[in-house]
Amino acid sequence: MFDREQTVELSGVIVEFQWTSPHVWIQINVENESGEVVEWSVEGSVPNRLYRAGWRPTTFRPGDRVTIQGAPMRNGAPAALFIGARLADGSTLGRFE
Repeated sequence: MFDREQTVELSGVIVEFQWTSPHVWIQINVENESGEVVEWSVEGSVPNRLYRAGWRPTTFRPGDRVTIQGAPMRNGAPAALFIGARLADGSTLGRFE
């Protein structure tokens, strides 16, 4: 489903962070090349693993500015598999490069 050979970088504003099983989801509004705002869905890992890595249900809050790197969908849909993120304070999560 995801193209793990490619990476997309999404800079935008958090809409929602869903701390749910089996995987967390990050909804982020990103402005595309045409200036239109597109909501992307980013799939993360399981909450238990993320919690042990220091994540909390409040890690991403609506309105936060963030840059997320992910493996895009093969079909071009606005969705990705989480690789890493850089938060507004400069801290990073995952394997952000």
